[in-house]
Amino acid sequence: MQACRALASAAVLAALVTAHPAFAQGYPDKPVRIIVPIGPGGSYDIVGRTVADALSKRLGQSVVVENKPGAGTVVGTQFVAREPADGYTLLVGGLSNIVFNPALYSKLGHDPMKEFTPIALVFGISYVLVGRKDLPYATLSEMLAAAKKEPGKLSMANAGVGTGQHLVAAALMNATGTKFLEIPYKGAQLAYPDILSGRVDFFIDSFPAALPHIKSGNVRAIAIAGPRRNPQTPDVPTMAEAGVKGFDIDSWMGIFAHANTPPAVLAKLRAETRAILPSLKPTLEKVGGNLIEISDAETGPFIQKEYDMWTKVIRDAGIKLD
Repeated sequence: MQACRALASAAVLAALVTAHPAFAQGYPDKPVRIIVPIGPGGSYDIVGRTVADALSKRLGQSVVVENKPGAGTVVGTQFVAREPADGYTLLVGGLSNIVFNPALYSKLGHDPMKEFTPIALVFGISYVLVGRKDLPYATLSEMLAAAKKEPGKLSMANAGVGTGQHLVAAALMNATGTKFLEIPYKGAQLAYPDILSGRVDFFIDSFPAALPHIKSGNVRAIAIAGPRRNPQTPDVPTMAEAGVKGFDIDSWMGIFAHANTPPAVLAKLRAETRAILPSLKPTLEKVGGNLIEISDAETGPFIQKEYDMWTKVIRDAGIKLD
C-alpha cells in the first residue's frame, strides 16, 4: 500500500513538473492584463501602456492596461497580489509600491518584496531640485549654506507624505545636515502654483514632471539627484557634481508578476519583454527618462539594495502612513 501511495505521489509530482513547460507553450491563450496602481497619466501609466503596446505585438495576444488607483499605490498592488499566479495579471511596480510601502505601512496587507518578482525593470527617471525663478542662490552649495545658516526658514514642497518627492527631500536633508520647512501637497502638480508665484522656495520632483516648467523658465533647475545629467538640460549638474558626494538617487519602474507564477511562464515573459525593450528607448527618452539596461541576474540584487537603503531613510526620518 505504501509503495502504491509513493508511486501515486511521484506521478502527481511529475505531472505538476511537466505541466509548467506545457502551460508556457500555450501561454498566453487569452488577454494579459497590466495593472497600473495609479490613475491615468504619470510615469507608471507611461510604463504600463508603452510595454502593453509592444508586448501585445510580440506575444500575438492582447495586453490591456487597467488603472486601479487608491491609497497611493496600495489598492492596485494588493489587487494583483490576490489574483491567480498564472501570468495573466501583471503589475507596474516601482519605488513606491515595491520598496517604499513596506516601510511606510505597518499593516500593508501584502508583502511586495516576497509576493512579486520582476519581469524587467524598464523606466528610469531622475529627480530634480527646482526653485522659484527669483531665488538669490545660483548653486546648490549656496542653497545648502543658506539652509544651514537658518534651519527651517527656506521652504520645500512635497507631493504628499510618503511620496518619492518627500522621501528624496528627506534623504537630501539627512545627507547634508540641513532642515527645510516642509510643505505637503496632495500631488506634485498642486505644488507648482505656489512655486511659480514665489510662495514656496524649492521642490524636488520627478524630471519628466518638472521638465515643462523648467523649459518655460518658470522655475530654476538647480541639480539632478541621479547619477548623470539629462540631455534635455545638459547645463544642470548632478547633486554629486554640485558637492553632495555620493548622492545618487533615481526612481525606477518595471513590470512585475506574482512570485508564484510558473517558472516557465516567467522565463517566457522575461524573454519577450527583454526583446521589446530597445524599441521603447525613444519614447522613454522623449518624456525625460531613460531605458534601464541591466540583466535579469542584476535586477533582484538591485531591488534588494534599494529596499534596504530606503527602509533606513524612512525609519530614520520617522515617516509613517498608518
